[in-house]
Amino acid sequence: MGGRHLETLTFNNTYARLPEAFYAKLNPTPFSSSPYLVSFNAAAADLIDLDHREAQRPEFSALFGGSMLTPAMEPLAMLYSGHQFGVYVPQLGDGRAILLGEATNARGERWDLHLKGAGITPFSRDGDGRAVLRSTIREYLCSEAMHALGIPSTRALSIIGSDDTVYREQVESGAMLLRMAPSHVRFGTFEIFYYRRQYEHLKVLADYVIDHHYAHLRETTDKYAALFAQVVERTARLIARWQAVGWAHGVMNTDNMSILGLTLDYGPFGFMDDYDAGFICNHSDHNGRYAFNQQPYIGLWNLSCLAQALLPLAEKDALKEGLDGYTPLFEREYRSLMRVKLGLAEARDQDDELIHDFLSLLQGSHADYTIVWRELGGFLSGRGVANDKLREHFLNRERFDAWAVQYAERLRAERSQDDDRQQAMNRVNPKYVLRNYLVQAAIEKAQQKDFAEIDRLLTLLRHPYTDQPGMEGYAAPPPNWGKHISVSCSS
Repeated sequence: MGGRHLETLTFNNTYARLPEAFYAKLNPTPFSSSPYLVSFNAAAADLIDLDHREAQRPEFSALFGGSMLTPAMEPLAMLYSGHQFGVYVPQLGDGRAILLGEATNARGERWDLHLKGAGITPFSRDGDGRAVLRSTIREYLCSEAMHALGIPSTRALSIIGSDDTVYREQVESGAMLLRMAPSHVRFGTFEIFYYRRQYEHLKVLADYVIDHHYAHLRETTDKYAALFAQVVERTARLIARWQAVGWAHGVMNTDNMSILGLTLDYGPFGFMDDYDAGFICNHSDHNGRYAFNQQPYIGLWNLSCLAQALLPLAEKDALKEGLDGYTPLFEREYRSLMRVKLGLAEARDQDDELIHDFLSLLQGSHADYTIVWRELGGFLSGRGVANDKLREHFLNRERFDAWAVQYAERLRAERSQDDDRQQAMNRVNPKYVLRNYLVQAAIEKAQQKDFAEIDRLLTLLRHPYTDQPGMEGYAAPPPNWGKHISVSCSS
């Protein structure tokens, strides 16, 4: 509970020491109405040694609602560009977010305090620089849910609300989200200096990222190619985790790709309900570029854009070698994750077929991805056992029966014990995920100034693998209305 006060947070604003071409310095634009606390995340506060009681002070809402600063903060909007839906956009940048500063904790770890919805910046283009309550709730909850699932992600400290109106498809309430990450440098941060032919700035950026986030590469020969190889590995592992848990990002533009391999920029994301390999969570993605089953390929495509941006610093062949490592890395990581989800302790040649056939069963039956994987943990591997409850999820019972025979044989071959295996599978197959209908219910209540459901979901999602008494309804399949919620980029 104890910790620092807001005024005594420690800052080491390294990004603000970079050349002025990297950012625009400016303060947040406060709301016209009084800001108020919507939700506070104690787990994120611990990352910067912030006393939890600080959230109850009016200064907290003022600070993270854009109307005050502490003396140690040096606010700035970061510059970057990127490929959006495959098309290069020469200048993007923080159009509605401001990096307040880099808070450091007692362990020397540095956390960007990034305020989304902080008002117009020089990079806003035609935007109003604001975020809406709806989108801040979605990012706040999902970033914490992803962290609890073991998926690298930005974090979120708080949502500050207001009575200001923001215009999107409809009139909505404005809000600010305080997002945290060790760095918000993106693939697109490198791209802008490459396409502007500002190669000296490109080198400064690469050296900065290595010095502060990949320090073990400082003395490496061909350190820029080595940096790229590390980013390839982190990205491959990240996207494998997305695929294993059944999560779609929705807008995998290169400006939404973290140089640290974090899940970054939560817009029209979605956890799958009924399994659909071609799941599109963004209704603006008319051609399905960012469909669920396209994410591994898009990861490779985005990395190829980063490789191109690094050409002035590294040999083409070395970058190509790093890029060529992506697909084997992804496939190895994904296969490993899926084996663990199946409760398999050993790697065998027929595993790919076992995984593929199970996903095909899910697809053909429109079965609920999260629920069926969780219930698979209770599979009984004895000969002649029907596993009737699990069987009910599948339309083609004969195909399931044939798969179940193969699965049971595979389990018996490695002398798997049902009880032990179920415990292990329950540690990797979540019971609770942030389904769209759950967050939509929280949003609708919050729009009536009832924020209790946000905090309830935040608490629930901190322990996604654990059975939580009285919370069974949150693990249920969505009602029919909940399967057709439309999510777009217009946050």
